[in-house]
Amino acid sequence: MHLVQNSSVDEPALGLRERKKRARREALIDATHRLVAEHGLDAVTVEAICEEAGVSARTFFNYFETKDDAVLGHTPWPLDSAATEEFATGGPTGNLLADLQALVSSFLTDAPIGRQRVARALELAAKEPRLLARHLAWMEQHKGQLSALIERRLGDDAPYSSEIVGSTLLFLTHATFLRWDAAGGAGTADEHVSAVVADLRSILTD
Repeated sequence: MHLVQNSSVDEPALGLRERKKRARREALIDATHRLVAEHGLDAVTVEAICEEAGVSARTFFNYFETKDDAVLGHTPWPLDSAATEEFATGGPTGNLLADLQALVSSFLTDAPIGRQRVARALELAAKEPRLLARHLAWMEQHKGQLSALIERRLGDDAPYSSEIVGSTLLFLTHATFLRWDAAGGAGTADEHVSAVVADLRSILTD
């Protein structure tokens, strides 16, 4: 997998506090990836991750609920990006499903932890099936974070409920993650989400 490290927010745009928080989160993810790749998920403890990263257990739990979340690089949804603002204001195409597709692609392509870490997470998840279940559970747990974004997009007179649109967004994100994982991290997020949407259209019109 040859994915270039990328971040949705440029370093100069972040304050010192946020840069330190991001660096600490990335250090924890990198330490977790190294240890899990070497020893396997079950053999790695939170204590070992903290020792590897040079932080306390308290600091670890300020960033992640479980070691599985650290492997997957779970971070808050990037809801302050240009892509989310464009979606909320009716873009980029005006077609809801197409715009959900673009939003999912932006979530995965411009992930706060960078595409290289996403690729490593996918590689490790392929060897540890329970991580995929945790990924789905985490998305459901944080579905509320998407509500305001969806409601901004739909407005007061929308023909769809925000719950259905939010669930569709979560489904597309998870299905794309699974498809990308099955491909061993090869290809781009946009390619995989496009394939998922094409499959969904076929199912609904069959």
